[in-house]
Amino acid sequence: MECLSEGQSGWRKFAFITQCCSWDTVKKRLPCVQWLRQYSLQWLQLDIISGLTVGLTVVPQALAYAEVAGLPVQFGLYSSYVGCFIYCLLGTSKDVTLGPTAIMSLLVFVYTLGDPSLAILLAFLSGCIQLAMGLFNFGFILDFISYPIIKAFTSAAAVTIGFSQVKNLLGLEEIPRQFILQVYQTFRKLPSARPGDAALGFTCIAVLLILKCMKDHSPRTHSGMPTWQRFFYLIFWVMTTARNALIVVAAGLVAYSFQVMGLQPFILTGKTAEGLPHFKPPPFSEITPNGTVTFIEMIQEIGSGLLIIPFMGLLESVAIARAFASQNKYRINTNQELLAIGFTNILGSFLSTYPVTGSFGRTALNSQTGVCTPAGGVLTGLLVLLSLGYLTPLFFYIPKAALAAVIICAVAPMFDMRICISMWKVKRLDLIPFFTTFFFSFWEIQYGILAGILVSLIILCYPIARPKIEVSESDRLVLTPASGLSFPAVEFLKDKIYEKALTVSPPRPVTLDFNHVSELDYTVVVGLGELLHEFETRGLLLQFAGLRPPLLNILNSADFKGIQHQSQEKSVNLNEEDESAQPLLYEESRTLP
Repeated sequence: MECLSEGQSGWRKFAFITQCCSWDTVKKRLPCVQWLRQYSLQWLQLDIISGLTVGLTVVPQALAYAEVAGLPVQFGLYSSYVGCFIYCLLGTSKDVTLGPTAIMSLLVFVYTLGDPSLAILLAFLSGCIQLAMGLFNFGFILDFISYPIIKAFTSAAAVTIGFSQVKNLLGLEEIPRQFILQVYQTFRKLPSARPGDAALGFTCIAVLLILKCMKDHSPRTHSGMPTWQRFFYLIFWVMTTARNALIVVAAGLVAYSFQVMGLQPFILTGKTAEGLPHFKPPPFSEITPNGTVTFIEMIQEIGSGLLIIPFMGLLESVAIARAFASQNKYRINTNQELLAIGFTNILGSFLSTYPVTGSFGRTALNSQTGVCTPAGGVLTGLLVLLSLGYLTPLFFYIPKAALAAVIICAVAPMFDMRICISMWKVKRLDLIPFFTTFFFSFWEIQYGILAGILVSLIILCYPIARPKIEVSESDRLVLTPASGLSFPAVEFLKDKIYEKALTVSPPRPVTLDFNHVSELDYTVVVGLGELLHEFETRGLLLQFAGLRPPLLNILNSADFKGIQHQSQEKSVNLNEEDESAQPLLYEESRTLP
């Protein structure tokens, strides 16, 4: 018997390993094997175009977003290439690109205050949490975040991020990061704005807006177009699409020209670390002039960011993936997306990245350029690596005003209040969580999303706690819950019965019609037991109608005595062989006395 038991145990282990290594499991956990089998030359051409286009956008944005996170600009590039390679293997959306974003950069600054060690550790811990959520199929949690909350949060974040760059746009110094103080100090110090930075910043914004407008209104190519027109259209398309890179390069050349002449009217990015980051574990302790900061102390400094950062990373990435999957008619796997972003943040923390997520702007650009598979991200990642390897000395001459212009133009489309008109027409109650999220986000960005979720849950739970109860008073008093019945509604149901039956003169018997009730929890059963005892004490009848067999079993297991069930069919019986053993009494439909 012992040998047999050991054999069975070995067989179970072999079966488990076989299942984990099966072809279906491989296809599920490595989505790339599915599209690689049908990869074509046409797909390759479109992926190359998309990868180059997104790469020209991600480099200047990465530099700018590192400024939002309060980190040296090279950290933006460190965080921009790891996700390109990981998502190619694990991602289920052809359009999504992972990397630093405006919202995530803002949250990273809130919880790390520009400390690189804390930012890298936060990436590692966030990745672990996201990976665990993916492995345990916790993707459904994101379904509890409503669309109005997402739109309110992104709109408030756009205002916060955009205004935070006004100081760089105008060359102002010593401006606090807290939004309310930031607004006050910015307007107070307007007279001390640097003319050079202001002129360059507003010029960059104007050129970016003009190029965007030209791209949006440019004519499409067609088969009958001459070759020379196609060539000029291609140049025009590259200039308008890669406008961020064009502006940063042009502003850098202008700043370099002034430097050569011995003048410098702009605040420059300054010296950055050169080359690729070294592969090393994330910092689990930090040495400071005041001593060593332990891992526990670092965790305490991050605080609630351990929950907010991974959750917001998942929310932003999955929301973007779902939006473009719906637009381009394909499906994504939410839990697999969690695995992809989790692996990206874990591996990225060994390469000095801060937490990343899906980027809406770059994902939209990826989709518009006709990307066919996640392989387009590989070329984007290679462009970032080339920039880190050979271009970092040139970042010294990039004016901060130009990066501020790039950020402001990138986040401006995120501010969208037109949704308020739609909600007013469709369901005005949704405006409450929307404005709650929007205004609380200006206090602390993380409180906005939490306050919005709390208000949404209250609105969601209110109908459960206060279900509609139809009251019929023809020849008898019948109370019919119009929806399900769960524990938050027990006291409401009891109050309604007391009001209609027990506080009147004379007290009246009641029939509870449970045709719309599909399940009962323990609290509801206890409440019904108290009602039965109350009615029995007063010598009145509390009768049930429309109980389905599962509900009858639940009440039967509670061992209530003398329950009467009004049935339309004579055959309703839990145990026909020994009906007398059941504490429930089944009757035909009859008029209550």
